Amino acid sequence: MSVFFYAVPVLIIAVALLMAVKVVRRSLELRSAWNSGLTAEARCLRFYTTTSGGSGDSSVTTTRHHVYEFTTRDGRAVRFDEENGRPTVVEGDIVTVHYTTAHPEKATAHAPSPVKAAAGTFVMLAFCGVIVAFCVGFMVTYHEAFAGDSFFGGI
Repeated sequence: MSVFFYAVPVLIIAVALLMAVKVVRRSLELRSAWNSGLTAEARCLRFYTTTSGGSGDSSVTTTRHHVYEFTTRDGRAVRFDEENGRPTVVEGDIVTVHYTTAHPEKATAHAPSPVKAAAGTFVMLAFCGVIVAFCVGFMVTYHEAFAGDSFFGGI
């Protein structure tokens, strides 16, 4: 039974670390796109929202999505979906996108704001760090208080 008190925190740690990797990866993609100097005019093909939560007493979270299409300098047509775009952009609008030649499908229509992106990344990494620290602290406390001499409590 005490394996449960190790397995659940390890699972939570794994999810927190995966979330941290995703946040860092997206931050690097944004920075690369902004620093590449390549821009194009893109058309918003579709605007839609997704919702999550709302069961029981939980709040509902709505995420805006935009689907853009643009043509790279070498003539390739690229279509990409981006979350949390500007709420004023609707289907048919033309926006400027930033992209890299290596991965134009990871383009962004977000205006360059490296300080805001770095701050958001830092906050998310700090949040993930707090989760990991709490889980490690929980496992150490459980081990010292209840598990005795063996790591898995005699299993």
